[in-house]
Amino acid sequence: MTSDPVALLQGPAHMLAAAVRRRETSALAVVNAAAERIDATDSRVNAFTARTLDRARSKASALDAALADGATAALPLLGVPFAVKNLFDIEGLVTLAGSKIERGRPPAARDAALLQRLEAAGAVLVGALNMDEYAYGFTTENTHYGPTHNPHDVSRVAGGSSGGSAAAVAAGQVPLTLGSDTNGSIRVPASLCGVFGLKPTFGRLPRSGSHLFAASLDHLGPFARSVRDLALAYDAMQGADHTDPACVPRPVEPALPHLGSIAGLRIGVLGGWFREMAMPEALAAVDTVAAALGATRTIEWPEVARARAAAFLITNAEGANLHLADLKTRVMDFEPLSRERFLAGALLPATWVVQAQRVRRWFAQRVAESFADVDAVLAPATPCAAPPIGTEWLQIAGQRLPARASMGLLTQPVSCIGLPVCTVPVWGAHPNLPVGVQIVAAPWCEDRVLAVAAALEAAGVVKAPVAAP
Repeated sequence: MTSDPVALLQGPAHMLAAAVRRRETSALAVVNAAAERIDATDSRVNAFTARTLDRARSKASALDAALADGATAALPLLGVPFAVKNLFDIEGLVTLAGSKIERGRPPAARDAALLQRLEAAGAVLVGALNMDEYAYGFTTENTHYGPTHNPHDVSRVAGGSSGGSAAAVAAGQVPLTLGSDTNGSIRVPASLCGVFGLKPTFGRLPRSGSHLFAASLDHLGPFARSVRDLALAYDAMQGADHTDPACVPRPVEPALPHLGSIAGLRIGVLGGWFREMAMPEALAAVDTVAAALGATRTIEWPEVARARAAAFLITNAEGANLHLADLKTRVMDFEPLSRERFLAGALLPATWVVQAQRVRRWFAQRVAESFADVDAVLAPATPCAAPPIGTEWLQIAGQRLPARASMGLLTQPVSCIGLPVCTVPVWGAHPNLPVGVQIVAAPWCEDRVLAVAAALEAAGVVKAPVAAP
């Protein structure tokens, strides 16, 4: 064995897997390196809510033994440590979903579907990750488990609700994590922590064994420090699952082979709302990516503000309905940052929700028409770089807006209609912090958003460095 597992842990997952495959290191040595990195950094970052290191060491040892017999050599994520947002079921652990209320529930009887698929591809689970309570937030300032800190500046938020998932990758604790995205919960933390994040098309990946927030909006997807790693994880997780009625039984369409040229792709830049509601650093990030791609065409989507309002109302109503029993009997056990919003959702007039669904359907039709002229579009992922923890207000477009809710200004309209998005991290637009850019395509075109992201990464325009210790 010649490769340093500590150094491999800080690099791309696919290179780590290749080193394990060549027996230059072992899966067990890599798990131990991940445990040491988590020990060294998590007191400052607070990404993990649980560690599954006994399980991980057992799994890694089994992979190493099987590799000696040649049985696991073809696994694409061989020996790669990963962790999941704590709304994914992990056998033997209580699925907290960032809450106090769930602590009293029974432990999960089996792993979530996507966790099973990643482990079948050779990856090794090392723990569960912090999040906003019940995924209702954009900053992971969790009252019950403490805020997750941005690894690039621990005085600032990591984004949310999958803040622990993005922060663990940015901190070099693991090269791959899973999160969820209802209104931006993969894209916002990917933007603020400077990592790559993929929100697939709604219905592409099964949600079986995960704690839902808003069933008609929830997506699951990966975070990584390279686009190739995103594609490897995405390809490993594809496939129908009859236990999730939202999972569409489409053929598996691998993205990895499409990470080459983007010649011929028509790429536009979203204008209107997506520029009006962005601060200078977010606009500069989009302009940098657009210039690198030669994207000069501005695309206007109609009534984006109304689409965002519709997403707000639908999320609010569905989330409150899911937690209605606890809102009636245990309301003070909800954390303060989500309690009032859940209560408001429980009291929404049905006519508002019905109208929101009409707006959603109309907006989806108009956006679908726009993809007749372009193959992908660009937009900021967040209106700004990561604000300090505890920030209450932001000044955006001449308005004083609530900071936590406003981190999803530019992601919610896209979530509302289930489009695939890859968020890429841009450095230099802000003096010290990353800002993400969304690459958005029509439904089922994950290969396009990943191909564009890979081209940008190959050109050095976007990157996801590990935060300094």
